[in-house]
Amino acid sequence: MPTLHTSLGTVSYTDEGSGPPILLLHAALHDRTDFDTVRADLGRGRRVLTLDWPGHGESPLPPAPLRAVQLGDLLVEFADRLELDNLVVVGNSVGGYAACRLALERAERVSGVVLVNTGGFTPHNVATRTLCAAMRRTTVIKAVFGVFVRAYMQPKTPADKAVTRRVVDRAKTADGAKTAAALWRSFVEPGHDLRVRAAQIAAPVLITWGAKDPSAPVRWGRKVAEAIPGSTFEAFPTGHVVFSSEPAAWLGSVLPFVDAAHGVRSDVSRRQ
Repeated sequence: MPTLHTSLGTVSYTDEGSGPPILLLHAALHDRTDFDTVRADLGRGRRVLTLDWPGHGESPLPPAPLRAVQLGDLLVEFADRLELDNLVVVGNSVGGYAACRLALERAERVSGVVLVNTGGFTPHNVATRTLCAAMRRTTVIKAVFGVFVRAYMQPKTPADKAVTRRVVDRAKTADGAKTAAALWRSFVEPGHDLRVRAAQIAAPVLITWGAKDPSAPVRWGRKVAEAIPGSTFEAFPTGHVVFSSEPAAWLGSVLPFVDAAHGVRSDVSRRQ
């Protein structure tokens, strides 16, 4: 498995196939294997990359507590180092935040963005800030994260159940609890709020949303669509990881979007 030495330490990733690239980004305390149910279909005629965030999957812990905004910084560095162009980025949860950051800061590299119950657009209030304040403690993560994960996953497929087990098991470890607590602490930082910048995203955006996710209500997803001009919104009867719960339905929406996004950028490149 290839690795890349970055400003946040070493990260592990996969890079398979050939053709226009698509990069898959997972949620907090999850890992790249979340995408196993859809990776083969996404890889037909394309180069597919997956990335384990620092402290997740095969990537070691970073030297300092991980913050959500750093994942956006890391993704920009990753795309630059691998010279990824005509790129479609698929981001789930905090991975969606990072995908939007890349679209904002390296617009010339990004042909399209697919968001899945994305982070970075939370309309914070007393309830959300209280939750983030509680989750910043490792003792709370170890005590309640299992219940929280099962609630937001709404697992209904074998793949969902495997994802849920991995995340719950990771949250019980010292490193997993530390990583989750650090990320939750950072979710209220101003740099994690993309709402005021969203209108600057130039690439086509498809927003897919699991409507049964209590951690990210579907009304939030519709607000994301309102914030990104020209974006498309689709809701699914799932929890937080739509592509694991309803892979066929999700691919039915995503594959035409990906083909169109890659085609648009390819046509532009040929004219230049």
